[in-house]
Amino acid sequence: MTQAPLTLRRWRRVEYERLVDLGVFEGDPVELVGGQLIVAEPHGTYHASSISAADYAVRAILPPGWIVRVQLPVSLDDESAPEPDLAVVPGRPGDYRDAHPGSPALLIEVAESSLEFDRRYKGSLYARAGVQDYWIVNLADRVLEVHRDPGPDTSAVYGWRYRSVVALRPPDAVVPLAFTSGRIAVADLLS
Repeated sequence: MTQAPLTLRRWRRVEYERLVDLGVFEGDPVELVGGQLIVAEPHGTYHASSISAADYAVRAILPPGWIVRVQLPVSLDDESAPEPDLAVVPGRPGDYRDAHPGSPALLIEVAESSLEFDRRYKGSLYARAGVQDYWIVNLADRVLEVHRDPGPDTSAVYGWRYRSVVALRPPDAVVPLAFTSGRIAVADLLS
């Protein structure tokens, strides 16, 4: 008896959001990335406190008209609704009652064990979506990876990658592309 090859079921964002609304994933930490349901890793204390530190540092320099969403979905395309650790988007919280934001100005992932996934998969996905500023708070190496200048690359998972990747360490500072009047000390993001 021969076994039929396995078939992966690719999900569309509208299907995923319908299941979320029905409570199918209640209590399950899942996100839709490139048509696949990804189970998020649980947060240890260091990872959780680092998300809070990054949130605090980013909010401190935000000009009016911008908000930070923590571990909430962004609608990047028809097959992706990832939940980055931080998403900086224009507007006010009420602007997103009917739909998740689709054009984040800055996405931040805090990574320890998920570092390779955040670089390779989420990096390619975010580049394909045209996100200009993507940061990885790399807890393993204690650096901030700043990914910018998205462009096509057929060797990348989703066909796009960031052409500029810079690793910053304390006492360096970083300036978000969307609001250049703000400066964040890298040490504040790695706290």
